[in-house]
Amino acid sequence: MGEIAQKTRRSRGRPPIRSDEETRHLILEAASQEFRTNGYASTTMVAVGQRAGVSTKTIYRLIPTKAELFKSMCSERIGRFMLAIDEAVIGTLELEAALERILGAYGKLTLDQEVIAITRLVSSESDRFPELGSAFYEGAFRRTREAIEGWLRRQCDRGLIALEDPGVAADMLRGMIAMEPQRAVMLGQRRAPDEEEIAARAKMCASLFLNGCRPDRVTAASPAI
Repeated sequence: MGEIAQKTRRSRGRPPIRSDEETRHLILEAASQEFRTNGYASTTMVAVGQRAGVSTKTIYRLIPTKAELFKSMCSERIGRFMLAIDEAVIGTLELEAALERILGAYGKLTLDQEVIAITRLVSSESDRFPELGSAFYEGAFRRTREAIEGWLRRQCDRGLIALEDPGVAADMLRGMIAMEPQRAVMLGQRRAPDEEEIAARAKMCASLFLNGCRPDRVTAASPAI
């Protein structure tokens, strides 16, 4: 009995073992803080490890380069957006409600204070580090465009809307929800919008967009031949 109690006490004193997934998340959160505080050029893997409480050896095992670290950080953020607009989540919603959900999720992503800080960082340092701009474009801009474009194409196939180019329409939608408030925040002219403001903007954008691309309106607006 004494031996069992001693083993139990010893095991209780051991720190819990984190999975690689949990450790990776800690690293990416620490990297986001380091990039925003010090910029891309001045951020080091050692500093990220210290902030995350993880050894440099572990960082290099999970994420081998700083460029990959930045790309992974962007991908994690986009992953949350993709989950929020997954077909299993929005597939049962009415057309306007589904578009509101998509635009609201995109607004929360792009108008988040941390994301705006990263966007500012990319704008200022991508000339010196082309891999930075490439990672941000491919991991953020392209993935969100393709996700929204895919949803628009499905609605066209169902006959609910009519669009000549769903890809261009996806760009317009992203600009409607995010461009002006994001630019104002980046220039220090306002605070980042809260969830209530983003939701109201998403509702207005969805209504404006759908009122312009419903099949009956598109047909009526087409010139007679």
